[in-house]
Amino acid sequence: MMTTTADTPKLYQRVADAVASRIQAGVYGPGQRLPSERDLAEEFGVSRPTVREAMIALEIRRLVEARPGSGAYVTPGAATPSVSAPELDIGAFELTEARMLFEGEACALAATTITDEELAALERILHDMAEENTSPGFAGEHADRRFHIAIAEATRNSAIVEVVGHLWDLRHRSPLSATMLQRSREVGVRPLIDDHREIWKALCARNARKAREAMRAHLSRVIDDLLVATEADAVSRARSEASARRDELARRAAV
Repeated sequence: MMTTTADTPKLYQRVADAVASRIQAGVYGPGQRLPSERDLAEEFGVSRPTVREAMIALEIRRLVEARPGSGAYVTPGAATPSVSAPELDIGAFELTEARMLFEGEACALAATTITDEELAALERILHDMAEENTSPGFAGEHADRRFHIAIAEATRNSAIVEVVGHLWDLRHRSPLSATMLQRSREVGVRPLIDDHREIWKALCARNARKAREAMRAHLSRVIDDLLVATEADAVSRARSEASARRDELARRAAV
C-alpha cells in the first residue's frame, strides 16, 4: 500500500505524541520536569525548533506547562487518558523553513523579471511596513505579506503567487503556528525592515544570487527570532511588563 505524506506524522507530532504517551504511562508524573529541549532533540534526532514546536503543541493540549527559567512541567491530571489530540497542523518553524526554500528561489527569479514600477511599489511597501511596525496596537504583518506577494507576482508565474500566498495564510490557519506567532508578537517581534531593504536592493541590482541569499538570510533570522520569542521566560517577562504597565495606568487614573 502506498503511503502519502498525509499518513506520515510530522516530526513535531512524533515528539509530542511520544512525550504524551510517557506522561499517560506515568513515566513523567504530574509536576515533574520534562527533559531539556537539548536532551529531547538528541534522543529523537530532531532539531531544537522541532522540539520547541512539540512542547508548544503539548501546552495547547494542556499536558505540560512552561515555567519561566525552569523548563516544561507535566500539568496536574495530565496522566488521565484524553480523547484524540486535536489536529495542530503545521508549526511556524516548519512553515518558515518551507518559505526559505521556496521564496529564496522565487526571489532569484523575480530579480530577472522585475520592472522599475514594481521596484517602486516595493519601496512604498517598505515605508508602509515601517509605519505598521511602530503603530500602537500592532495587529499583524499586512505590509510584510504584501511585500512578499509582490515579489512572487514579479516572477510572472501564477503558480508561484498561489504557493507563496498559501504558505503565508497557513501561518494563521494552523493553530500551532498561530499560537507561536502570537507569542512572538507578545515579546515585540516585528517584521525586519533592514532585511527587507536588503532584499529590495538585490532586486534593484537585478542580481539573482544576491536576491536569493538576502531572502534566505531574512527567513533564517525569522526562525532565530521565533526561537527567542517562544522561550517561556521571554513570554512571561513580556506579560509581566504589560501587567505592570496596566497597573500603573490604573493607579494614575485613580489619582
